[in-house]
Amino acid sequence: MTADPLLSVTDLTVHRGAAKILDRVNLTLHEGETLALVGESGAGKSTIATALMQLMDDAQVEGRADLAGAGDLLSLSRKQMVGLRGRRLSMIFQDAGAALNPAYTVGHQLTTTLRRNLGLKRVDAHRRAVELFTSVGINDAEARLSAFPHQLSGGMQQRVMVAIALACKPDLLLADEPTSALDVTIQAQIIRLILSLTREKGASCIFVLHDLALASQACDRIVVLYAGQVVESGPARAVLDDHRHPYTRQLKSCVVEIGRKDVVAPEGTVPTHDRMPVGCRFATRCPRVQGRCATEVPPLTKGAAPGHLFACWNPL
Repeated sequence: MTADPLLSVTDLTVHRGAAKILDRVNLTLHEGETLALVGESGAGKSTIATALMQLMDDAQVEGRADLAGAGDLLSLSRKQMVGLRGRRLSMIFQDAGAALNPAYTVGHQLTTTLRRNLGLKRVDAHRRAVELFTSVGINDAEARLSAFPHQLSGGMQQRVMVAIALACKPDLLLADEPTSALDVTIQAQIIRLILSLTREKGASCIFVLHDLALASQACDRIVVLYAGQVVESGPARAVLDDHRHPYTRQLKSCVVEIGRKDVVAPEGTVPTHDRMPVGCRFATRCPRVQGRCATEVPPLTKGAAPGHLFACWNPL
């Protein structure tokens, strides 16, 4: 793509105490594009999303995250970020049941978002809320507005979260494991819903996912993270079919496919932050490790496909 990106993240680094949770993460996202952040638990996927939303009061965040027309998200004041949340960027949290306020009806939470961000009158906000609930597949939307979160199923709670997140037509949607607590059939429905609504509005989306197969089906590009570092990134097909990093291969080997018998999980565990290798962080688990891997950080190198990058001293 030649147009300027909607979002450009440069050297995003997050410290929590002495631990470096994210280490110089770089990524770009263009208008209308979907990007998947994949990796094991603890890779830093959700940390990227919460850092971009300035929801990390307990950590030190460094680097830049330039959103077109808004400047560096990481350097904006709290008041400026409040003005952007909902309007320019929004987030679907992993656990809708925990994210929704149990003391208020879901209708109140949606109409409050509409009135605060768009300045709608009460009657107009109510009408718009009914339209939004209908658009996300909530039956009998008018009646559902008066329901409290605990009165809805997990799938319905997640649909409410999608409606709230997209209510003000943001340019950027961050979806943090939006289907992790749902059964498989509902997962597919929610992902299709998010994709259809964001594409309809021309919005861009960053998915935080564990499921590499889902990432390949839903996203244009994939960023593979390991222990807070980007180890491979690029167009989805290049990362999945022509990957160069051993960790990407191991992630792909975990994907369950019909007719496949050999599902092989990566051996070992992610090192703790006080025992992280100085060089490549995957060195302690890599089957292709060399002497320099433990002491020298591999730079991101260009792959064969445009936009394909990988960080490995001994690539596949």
